[in-house]
Amino acid sequence: MKHTDETATDGGEQLSDDQLFGQLAEADRVQLSRRERFGLLLDAYVLTPGRVAWSDWRTRIGILVISLFLLTGLAAKVSTSNWWILEDVTIVESPATNQAPTNHQPFDGGFAAITEEGGWIDTTASFPWVEFNAPLGSTNYGEPIGRQLIHSTPDMIEMVVAGAFVSVGLAILIGITAGYKGGKIDSVLMSITDIVMTMPAIPLVIVIAAIYPPREAWLVGVILAIDAWPGLARALRSQVLTLREESYVEASRTMGIPSTTILSRDITPQLMPYILINAAQAGRSVIFESVALYFLGVLPFTTANWGIMMDTAYSEGFALVNMANFYQIFWPMMAVVIISFGLILFSQGMDRVFNPRIRARHSKKVGTGGEDQEH
Repeated sequence: MKHTDETATDGGEQLSDDQLFGQLAEADRVQLSRRERFGLLLDAYVLTPGRVAWSDWRTRIGILVISLFLLTGLAAKVSTSNWWILEDVTIVESPATNQAPTNHQPFDGGFAAITEEGGWIDTTASFPWVEFNAPLGSTNYGEPIGRQLIHSTPDMIEMVVAGAFVSVGLAILIGITAGYKGGKIDSVLMSITDIVMTMPAIPLVIVIAAIYPPREAWLVGVILAIDAWPGLARALRSQVLTLREESYVEASRTMGIPSTTILSRDITPQLMPYILINAAQAGRSVIFESVALYFLGVLPFTTANWGIMMDTAYSEGFALVNMANFYQIFWPMMAVVIISFGLILFSQGMDRVFNPRIRARHSKKVGTGGEDQEH
């Protein structure tokens, strides 16, 4: 694109910097084609954040871990789906009793299908991988633990997403609104926050679960997130009280820009690193609390999940007494640790994505006709 370098009008009057910038911006706006605008938007909001995120080893590991669990959950969903063409697709067979020898040790050779005499054919000497459907071992009911982990993943993901969405969503809505509006709105919202903050978390969840037993995984996440938002809401309110006094926010208010636009464009992006870290923390809390409550038998045993696996390994496999069966409680415990580790690394690495200077260095398109430039 071509820009005029003239800084004076025909009558010789000198243009100010603001007037010149306005003319250049108007020229850019007029001359940019729809394809060029789409390219700029794609680079600004998708490609550049992706490059920034991938440049940090923490984000790379976090993305890989989260993607692994998402793909695992997708495989389980496809395997149990009855929808259209997926009805006959089975990636991983659902766990059931007597699919493997009882208390089969992990990586302890292979075995073939059950024989007519009711035994198992050991294939360790010849082809250990032939029909070896329990590489992580099996329970005392002959259920392959690997299949249990895979088919438990969708419910765990539902809990994490629902819990993080509810806790962070309420915190953003209440904390940012209270901090920006102030006055009576601030007093009312913070009073509600303080009331919820003083409620005992675990006893409240136990009472709710006893009165209305949650049967859906997402509902468990919502219940566990009831008390998770007040702390973040108060922290966000404190940050907004400082940000609303900044000059660019004052300028937006003076120009008559709506409050919703100011909150979404000028204030919320400044808080996104902190919000993302707390979202990961909320997801971890939902995982830990759900596993603990299922392990203790507080939540109803509906569908399989890692907490139920640990409870079964403890109560029926005696995994903490008979150390030979410790693997039955070890694998679901490792799943909890790995996904929590991935969430933390992802949230820490995403801090760079919201840094405008880092995004500018990784941007390959500038507003000059869509020409690519490396920075």
